[in-house]
Amino acid sequence: MKLHLSDTAGLNAITGHGPGHVLVNGQRHESPLLLEPTRPPEPMPDLVLAGLRAELFDAIARRDEVPEIVLLGTGARLRFPPMALLRPLSGAAIGYEVMDTAAACRTYNILMGEGRRVLALLLFDA
Repeated sequence: MKLHLSDTAGLNAITGHGPGHVLVNGQRHESPLLLEPTRPPEPMPDLVLAGLRAELFDAIARRDEVPEIVLLGTGARLRFPPMALLRPLSGAAIGYEVMDTAAACRTYNILMGEGRRVLALLLFDA
């Protein structure tokens, strides 16, 4: 699916996605990805839902520019991680949403377009 935004100059917009990949400003990424509007995309090779650890979310909560909301895209279908993993986010007053990766891509673009400090962790099916 191709996605289009009207004003994303200088920001990391998701311009398309499909099974096992996402396009950020037209560049294809085929490994899980940590994505924010103003930072270079961070590939997270080999990361899968079962391999998520609270330390990752703790590191997100301690970033220089703390996100307002974290979107966790869990692949082709919605799958919830153990809630204890997300505790560092709620403890830092950071909102989060868990959804399938396609929905996370759409939601990321909407929130980014509104000027929100959004961070997306996009996973793909193994």
